[in-house]
Amino acid sequence: MATVRLERITRQFQNVTAVEDITFEVPGGEFWVLVGPSGCGKSTILRTIAGLERATSGHLYIGETCIDGVPARQRDVAMVFQNYALYPHMTVKENLSFGLRMRRTDPKTICERIDRAATALDIAHLLDRKPKQLSGGQQQRVALGRAIVRQPRAFLLDEPLSNLDAQLREETRAQLKELHQQLRITTIYVTHDQVEAMTLADRIVILDGGRIQQIGTPLELYDRPVNRMVATFLGSPPTNLFYATYDGVQFDLEGQKLPAFPLDDSSTNALQSFQQAGRGIEFGIRPEDVELADTERGQIQVEVSIVEPLGRETLVRAAIPSRSAKTPPILNFLTSPAVRLTPGERVWVRFPSDRLLAFDPQTGKVIENFGSKTPPLRLSSGQAF
Repeated sequence: MATVRLERITRQFQNVTAVEDITFEVPGGEFWVLVGPSGCGKSTILRTIAGLERATSGHLYIGETCIDGVPARQRDVAMVFQNYALYPHMTVKENLSFGLRMRRTDPKTICERIDRAATALDIAHLLDRKPKQLSGGQQQRVALGRAIVRQPRAFLLDEPLSNLDAQLREETRAQLKELHQQLRITTIYVTHDQVEAMTLADRIVILDGGRIQQIGTPLELYDRPVNRMVATFLGSPPTNLFYATYDGVQFDLEGQKLPAFPLDDSSTNALQSFQQAGRGIEFGIRPEDVELADTERGQIQVEVSIVEPLGRETLVRAAIPSRSAKTPPILNFLTSPAVRLTPGERVWVRFPSDRLLAFDPQTGKVIENFGSKTPPLRLSSGQAF
């Protein structure tokens, strides 16, 4: 279980900087996910670790060994690509053993490794088939198996599930997580899919514009984003954002008043500085944290636009009546299926202060310790309740 460490890695292509000043360390045996919008630099980072790209500056280590300039074939890492890259004329068994045979590995060792990998991936019954006889999910498991039998120091996976349909992706994702729990090989996984990132990762690295925005566990990033980009990237539907002004006592949202709630000194000072500069703030709240309320407990009145039943919950899209904007701000929130709302209906909602986020509209940075921030109850694997 080798650590993978990047120190101030920058990669430039002529006048374009793909990634800039990337520094992080993946402890041995952990599963890290690089995630972000298209063009954020996540695949460039992975290819640099693999040796398929060369960093313009910075240093890269596997274990305690600096591998700057070391050819890809000598880095002892295994990469699984988006396309399966299986040899069509070879059987599954021959595909699994190809890399080991090229390294002149002992035939008995090859058979033992193939048996273990095939059993773990549930492809033992497919060893005599050729790739064209396999489903997409089976081909992807063969590609994973080919990496596993090498027993590398680290796995590098570049969007390996993106070619699968939704059901196969979910099944293969669960198998991949279970496989990592068994093997505990250091893994770096690239995806643009936030669901994959949240469900697979020990830690997530969120990238945007070639720079790291935040690193943390999935729930740390979800509950405590450091800026607007992180808050809106993780979560589906995404975090609601709306602009409000502060008069020193309460907030004004499109002419509707949000009652005052307790703030610590740093948050109060930040709001007062915005007020003095004639600026407002940007609120953020996740759809699942918005609460329906009666008029006595409600804070904001909204008009229902669209109701989308999802089975176990209902997604409601509602417009916040606006005095100035041509297009009213939209608020997404989730309700129980038992709640029946119709388009055009006006309802009251409230925003629990301990689940509200606040951002500086100019920088996008979060205002720290806004509200009391009571963390929700979280259960961990193996925990009894």
